[in-house]
This record gives sequence, structure tokens and C-alpha cells, in this order.
Amino acid sequence: MERSNTNRATVKRCRHWGRRFVATSIVVGVAALCIGFLWYAVQYPENEGSFDQKADGIVALTGGPDRINDAVELLAAGRGKRLLITGVNPTTRMEELAKLMPRYEAMFNCCIDLDRSALNTIGNAVETRRWALERGFKSLIIVTSRFHMARALAELEHQLPEVALIPYPVVSDKQRAEPWWTSFPAARALAFEYLKYLAAAVRMKFDWIVAMRDTTSSRSRA
Repeated sequence: MERSNTNRATVKRCRHWGRRFVATSIVVGVAALCIGFLWYAVQYPENEGSFDQKADGIVALTGGPDRINDAVELLAAGRGKRLLITGVNPTTRMEELAKLMPRYEAMFNCCIDLDRSALNTIGNAVETRRWALERGFKSLIIVTSRFHMARALAELEHQLPEVALIPYPVVSDKQRAEPWWTSFPAARALAFEYLKYLAAAVRMKFDWIVAMRDTTSSRSRA
């Protein structure tokens, strides 16, 4: 009887500590997510500062007209030798984009390339890798939205670990007038981007583990 009571007490203590462990893990996990979100949110400023850096090439990831405008202006200012606009709609022609920026029409005729095959950020990174390697570029200015920049850089670094990436985050007029913490739709969009960034980070970590395992296996067979 005494042993039975002891066993029940032991089970009860284990359940108690198990519940505490689960509760603590949830609290720590939520806190880590919140801290990570704040880190993600302050990575790039709400307002664009002065930009005086140069690179071999410039890459604009589509998703808003401001990105293309800013990228073309960087090219015209001599910040890079050539511009890739990646993720362009397959039906969009070079002439149509040039008409939107008649001041820089000559740039479209000589120094701008369009990628129409990328459907997402992973595709943007893959096509950027192909474009940069073909031209021997060792440094790139990356033009995309402030919310999207961290994930874009992570995907590009995954594809081009030997290439220096210089971020040029684009802040829209609406984002300047309405910071994310004052707007539920903006905060929701930022939170969604953060979750996609976490998912991409986990996927790339898994890719790295698989690559290391394959390399080790190949060496063992050799």
C-alpha cells in the first residue's frame, strides 16, 4: 500500500513538472518570437537615408513600382554597371517599362536585363545567381521593400555566399506617413513577412545539413 502511494506521488510530481516544463517552453517560445519580430522590424529604418555605395551590379526584386524606379535611378547615378529586374510579368515588354521612365529610356536599351521566370523570392535568388555568375559580378546592390529585405538577403546569400550584398531598402510614401506600429494592416504584413523569413531560415538550414551529409558521404565512398 505504501509503495502504491509512493508511485502515485511520483507520477503526480512528474506530471506537475511536465506541465511546468511545457508552460515554460511556451512562454520562452512566445518571448523569443516577439523579440525576434522586434529585431526584424528594426533591421531597416522607416526613412531612406543617403546612399553612396557602389557595386558591380544592381538587382531589383519586383513587387512595387518604387523598387524599379529607385533601381533605375541608382543605375543612372553610376552605382552599378548593370541592372537586373527579376520577377517581371512574362507579358511585360522592355519598351513598356521604358515608357514609364522616359528620362532613363537609354538605360533600358543598354544596361537593363529582365528576368521573367522567377515566381517568388527563391526564384529571384536563383535567377540572380545565374545573372551574376555569367557576368562575373562580385558585389550587388539589392533593391526591394523594407519589409522584404531581410528574407531577400537571406535567400540571395544562400545562393551567392561569395558575393557581397548591399541592401537598398525601399520605403513607400504610405509607410513613411503611417509607420507599421500605428497600422494594423502594416503590422500584419510585417508579421507575415517575419514568419516567412523564419520558414526560409529553417529550410536553408536543412539544405545546409543535407549538403554537408552528402559531402561527407561522398568523401567516405572515395
